[in-house]
Amino acid sequence: MQITPMMQQYMEIKKDYQDCILFFRLGDFYEMFFEDAITASREMEITLTGKSYGQEERAPMCGVPYHAADSYIAKLIEKGYKVAICEQTEDPAAAKGIVKREVIQIVTPGTVVSQTMLNERENNYLASVFLDETGAGLAYCDVSTGEISATELTGSRYIEKLLNELVKIRAREVISNEAAELDGLSGEIRDASGAYFSIRDEGHYNRNSAEESVLRQFRVKSLKGLGVEEMPLAVMALGALLSYLFETQKQNLSHLAHLNAYDTAGHMSLDKATIKNLELTETLFEKKVQGSLLGVLDKTQTAMGSRKMKQWLREPLNDLREIQERLNAV
Repeated sequence: MQITPMMQQYMEIKKDYQDCILFFRLGDFYEMFFEDAITASREMEITLTGKSYGQEERAPMCGVPYHAADSYIAKLIEKGYKVAICEQTEDPAAAKGIVKREVIQIVTPGTVVSQTMLNERENNYLASVFLDETGAGLAYCDVSTGEISATELTGSRYIEKLLNELVKIRAREVISNEAAELDGLSGEIRDASGAYFSIRDEGHYNRNSAEESVLRQFRVKSLKGLGVEEMPLAVMALGALLSYLFETQKQNLSHLAHLNAYDTAGHMSLDKATIKNLELTETLFEKKVQGSLLGVLDKTQTAMGSRKMKQWLREPLNDLREIQERLNAV
């Protein structure tokens, strides 16, 4: 028995997105099939049905209305899944045979941009880590706001510094090169960040292509203008971050225009236990903002102000002049 043309098309597309749940557009619905359908029906608590596709058994299937897709995608992202959105790319009325379809976006925990899925008073960071025997590069961004930062961590305690930075930014998703799998470091990164974590193969970590991606993204001719000319590990992390964003967003990223290259020595480094026990941004047991230091101090009028207040609490200044300037401003 032959598989139907539509299901053949589905299988061809799915082949390239094995690590995602594929939302396959059929008319007014996004449909999921086989293992994706079983997983999605369980996690989103929707009915699992079946569809004939030219074989003896029916393909497990479930679906959601396209106009309500955001709320369903949000549930999957919250539970650590990636979602590939496959749209019809031609008018069904004008199509000869099967309507052309292609994946237009991959939504991951760290690349969410829909306002219905985000808490506007919190940053939604995607972080990229590059590790070698000399130290670590860290780059992170919030795609929804356009903020993007990078730093480099070296010295005998660079792993500890990296973990503290990941605790500070509380990224929703972290990607890393394969060196993170050595000595159980990937487990430490998971524990410190609490984020969806994945390893990218070494093909995504090439010095020349990383530099080219960074120069092209920020429209400069030299790394010197960005402040990362002496941060080769940070450039590697940043290049991998941009590569991942191009791969998942499949659209222009011109709003990521200003890089914040920083030195961790400018801020006090707080570990996970300190942030937790001092209840800086949430209470110890109930995990609520109300009752924490942030809950007491946050009288900001905008979501942007609230995000900045949280950032300042997590990274107290070390420089006396900057501390005095901030106090004078207050």
